[in-house]
Amino acid sequence: MDPRTLIDRLDAAVAEVRRHCDRSPSVGIVLGTGLGGLAGEIEDACAVPFAGVPGFVRPTVETHEGRLILGSLAGVPVAALQGRLHRYEGHTLAQVVFPVRLLRRLGADMLILTGACGGLVPEWSEGDLVLIEDHINLMGDNPLIGPNEDELGPRFPDMSDPYDAEVRSQVRAVAHELGIGLREGVYAAVTGPNLETRAEYRMLRRIGADVVGMSTVPEVIAARHAGMRVLALSIVTDLCDPDSLEVADIARIIENARTAEPHLTRLVRSVVERLHAV
Repeated sequence: MDPRTLIDRLDAAVAEVRRHCDRSPSVGIVLGTGLGGLAGEIEDACAVPFAGVPGFVRPTVETHEGRLILGSLAGVPVAALQGRLHRYEGHTLAQVVFPVRLLRRLGADMLILTGACGGLVPEWSEGDLVLIEDHINLMGDNPLIGPNEDELGPRFPDMSDPYDAEVRSQVRAVAHELGIGLREGVYAAVTGPNLETRAEYRMLRRIGADVVGMSTVPEVIAARHAGMRVLALSIVTDLCDPDSLEVADIARIIENARTAEPHLTRLVRSVVERLHAV
């Protein structure tokens, strides 16, 4: 086990990143399954492989390239994680959220999370974009368990508004202007890696979830702990209706994410520009 404190490990990671790219982002972006293409929109980009950053672990999931990209998006300094870590890969949640904590340490005060999810609402369709308005943590774990680093955030962070209401309002307005359909809903986070049973999908719907996925929530908790504003957008890549459930096709899930990605890219780019046009 690394004997250094979390702060020491973060400082070492910051030093290594700045050795390659001495930039201070104002927005951090996490690119999930099938959504790494947004990285191509980043201008004057400088890429640092996860493997070269102390404290980082390389992702093992298909489409997650494992690079930290710094540059500008719509004229705004950003840092994008091209790929993320998941609990089901065998990582601790402290490892999963370390990259988000690094984004904050580099200067980002806002975090935009993207990813794929299963849709629990029968009227929704594959490819729908979902603005996450709240979440239910069913992972049985929390990235803040253990000694609290007061320098990073409070022992008991408030989660009454984890997904910034003002930011969500701006996203709705931008989506309307761009003619992009946008659902809104509650994200249930599970560990995976298996997809859920019919009974589990019924349970998730009954407790108030609209979509289900295997990421996002730990990163949101760490970001809010650090005082970051959070926006989370997800693509419905498979339908989870227990009464007409089909066998999961991972290739189709990834293809659905890639098909919807251009709309998500336009939306994120415009939102970043709108929120920082002050």
